[in-house]
Amino acid sequence: MAKVQDEIRTADPGPARTRIGLSIVIPLFNEEGNVRPLHQAIAQALVGYDGDYEVIAVDDGSTDRTLALLEAIHEEDPRWTVIALRRNFGQTAALSAGFDHARGDVVVTLDGDLQNDPEDIPGLLELSARYDIVSGWRADRQDPFLTRRLPSALANRLISAITGVRLHDYGCTLKAYRREVIQDLRLYGEMHRYIPAIASWMGTSVAEMKVRHHPRRSGVSKYGLRRTFKVLLDLITVKFLLSFATRPIQVFGLVGLVLGGLGTAVGGYLAYIKFALGESIAQRPLLLLSVLLIVLGGQFVGMGLVCELLVRLYHESVGKPIYRISRILRRPG
Repeated sequence: MAKVQDEIRTADPGPARTRIGLSIVIPLFNEEGNVRPLHQAIAQALVGYDGDYEVIAVDDGSTDRTLALLEAIHEEDPRWTVIALRRNFGQTAALSAGFDHARGDVVVTLDGDLQNDPEDIPGLLELSARYDIVSGWRADRQDPFLTRRLPSALANRLISAITGVRLHDYGCTLKAYRREVIQDLRLYGEMHRYIPAIASWMGTSVAEMKVRHHPRRSGVSKYGLRRTFKVLLDLITVKFLLSFATRPIQVFGLVGLVLGGLGTAVGGYLAYIKFALGESIAQRPLLLLSVLLIVLGGQFVGMGLVCELLVRLYHESVGKPIYRISRILRRPG
C-alpha cells in the first residue's frame, strides 16, 4: 500500500506540477462499499476523453476501509491521487483540499456515494468550454421527499432569491469549474454549496445541466435536517460577503443611523414634554429606551468604521484586488 504523504497546502500547482486538462475531485467519508464501483464508473465514463485527467480522492477521516481501498486503487491506477485528512473536517474542507492540489484546467466535483453519475462528466466538460461554472441539476432526484427533496427545494429558492444567482439545485455536488474560478477561492463552514454565488462577484458565467441521480447503493447518507440551520447561517454570511465585504460601513452604519435617529426622536419628544409641558420624565421607560437606542447607534457606527479599517488593512497587506479583469484591449505604443 502506498503511504499517503502530508503535503503543504498550496493554491497553485507550481512548475513541478504539470497542468492537465481535467481534474475530478471526490470527497469521501466512510464509503468503502462505493469506492471500487466508483473507480470503475469513472474509468468507463472517460473512455472517450482524449486528454489527460486525474482523480483526486480526498478521504475525510473515514473510520472504515475507505482509505485502504483508495490506496489500493492508487497503486493500480496512477491517475488517482489520494489525500487523507487527519480527521473528519467536513465536505467543504475536503473539497478545498482537492482544489488546492488539482492541476486541471477544468475541475469537476463529484460525490463519492455513486448517486451522482460519472457518465454526466463529458456533458459538463462540453458546456464548460462556454461557461465558467456548469452546475448539475438533479431533476429526477432519488431521495425521500419530506426529509430531503422538500427542504432542498425551499432552500434552493431562498438561496437563489437572496444571492441573485438562480439555480435549481445548489446542493448537487456534480459541478464543473474553470480553473480561474476556484484557484483563489477560500471556503469555510458549509460554503461549498455556495461556490456559484460566491464566484458571481467575479462576473462568472453559470449554466445548469440536468444530470442523472441514483438511489444510494451502499453506506449511510451523511446529510440530514440538522444541516438546515448551518445552511441558513452560511447563507447570511454569503449575502454579507457578496454585498458588503468591501464596504461594511454601509450596513453597520445604516443600522447605527436608524437606531440613533430613533433614539434622538424619542429624546426630542421627551424634551418637549419636559420643557414645554413641564411634566416629569424621570420615571418614563421611554427615557431609558432613548438612551439605549442612541448608545447602540453609536456602537454600530463605530463597528462599521473598525470593519472598514480591517477591510483596508486586509486588501492592502495581501495585495488582494477588489476587481477581476476579463480582458484588456490596448493599442501598442
